[in-house]
Amino acid sequence: MNSTANNFESTVGGITVRGRAHSLSAWFVLALRLVIGFAFLYSGVDKIINGFSANGYLSGVAATNGNPLEGMFHWMATTPWFVDFVNVAVPYGEAAIGLGIMVGLLTRLAAFFGAFMMLMFYFGNWDMAHGFINSDFMYMLVFLSVAAFGAGRILGLDTLVEQYEIDGMALIERYPRLDYILG
Repeated sequence: MNSTANNFESTVGGITVRGRAHSLSAWFVLALRLVIGFAFLYSGVDKIINGFSANGYLSGVAATNGNPLEGMFHWMATTPWFVDFVNVAVPYGEAAIGLGIMVGLLTRLAAFFGAFMMLMFYFGNWDMAHGFINSDFMYMLVFLSVAAFGAGRILGLDTLVEQYEIDGMALIERYPRLDYILG
């Protein structure tokens, strides 16, 4: 086993950060993936079964709470085709994101959309009573962590998909850009 397997490094804007993860880190990354996946799957399925309407949220909360995107949320709430779209996209999107993350399939793609959804909830639930950081912001960071750590490769289906061979070459080697949606 490579002793540097738990070392990581990144350079952004000329600044390099380095770290060394504990050997148990993989279990915690897996736990993050399963917990956020279950939370989103449950939330989506609950909305599908019990019904969901975004209109009240968009017009009653998001467009009136003083957030910096108030105009955008007002447009969303007063545009019927967009409300219809959100009424389908939110519950089925949450369920698909949650399922994909739980089973570790298309994990980075699912985590991206989960983070985007949480960013929209962050602005929709805008409240500075406790500062800029709230649970929506934290969930967004969990989704980004799941993506950054390639959590779908830890007991996930992305590992199998990446190793699938086409003409004797692993899928991820043949199409390296798939690394942006798998993992």
